Amino acid sequence: MPKSGEGKILAQNRKAFHDFFIEESFEAGLVLSGTEIKSMRKGSVSLRDAYARVEQGEVWLHNMHVAPYEQGNRFNHDPLRSRKCLLHKKQINYLFGAVREQGYTLVPTKVYLKNGFAKVELGLAKGKKLHDKRESMKKRDAAREIERALRDRNRG
Repeated sequence: MPKSGEGKILAQNRKAFHDFFIEESFEAGLVLSGTEIKSMRKGSVSLRDAYARVEQGEVWLHNMHVAPYEQGNRFNHDPLRSRKCLLHKKQINYLFGAVREQGYTLVPTKVYLKNGFAKVELGLAKGKKLHDKRESMKKRDAAREIERALRDRNRG
C-alpha cells in the first residue's frame, strides 16, 4: 500500500522485516546510470541480499540487483554495481553514528518511484534472534486467525 506521496512500488524486501526489527526509516534518492531507470520501471529489480553502508561521508547501496535493459546496447549497466544514495548530511551523520556505536545496520526495505524519480526506503534495523522470529510468526498467525473468525462471523 503506497503512502501519500509515493508512486509505484518497484520492489519490496519482505525478508528484512522477518530478519530485523526496523526502528526508523529514511527516504533516499538513488544515483542511477542510463538504462537502470528503464529496467527499474519495468520492475526488474531485487532487494533480496541488498544492504547499505556509510563510506567516507556517503551512503552506498550494495547488492541491489537491477537486471540489464533488454533494448540497451553497449551502454548497459552492471547488474550488481554499488549505487549512491542521496541523503542530507545530517541524516548521513545520524546513520553513521547509529551504525557505528549502537549496533544497527542499514537495510533497504523498498524501492519505488516518486514524482518520476527512483527512491529507496532505508531502514535502521537491529537483528532478530531466532526466538524473536518465532514470536513474530506466532503474532502474525494469531492476527490471521482473528481476522478469519471475524470475517466468518460477519458473513452469517
